[in-house]
Amino acid sequence: MKCPFCNAEFKYIRVLDTREVDEVVRRRRKCEQCQQRFTTYERVVEIELLVTKKGSKNREEFNKKKLIKSIQVACAKRPISHELIEQIATEIESTLNELTMNEVTSSRIGEMVLERLKAIDEVAYLRFASVYSQFENVDRIAKEIEQLQANHKE
Repeated sequence: MKCPFCNAEFKYIRVLDTREVDEVVRRRRKCEQCQQRFTTYERVVEIELLVTKKGSKNREEFNKKKLIKSIQVACAKRPISHELIEQIATEIESTLNELTMNEVTSSRIGEMVLERLKAIDEVAYLRFASVYSQFENVDRIAKEIEQLQANHKE
């Protein structure tokens, strides 16, 4: 950083005041060479997360609202609160951001949703799995139900 008035180096600029305003840090600074004061604003720049679609290999920006909507469809008329659905989406978004990569497959996101729905509500899990896994017939759904029942017996 340089002084906007005299181009003095950063080592000559002093911070007088720091305040957090919304999600931005506001700093009041003073140049020790020219004695001018100025304000800087700092904010965190989030890495854009791209989702690679299954089949078409198209990429689109991660959309938390779209994720929430797909979970809501699976959870329709089930005893699952909107807050819990948002919590699932937030957990998934946080996990993806922690991976420190800027691209993830839609399959990976689907697996993460299935993992969480399986622990919460098996009917919602089956609904999501039927779309996500593209069950081609009733036999495939029956097989998934058998696996769920086998997990209960263990």
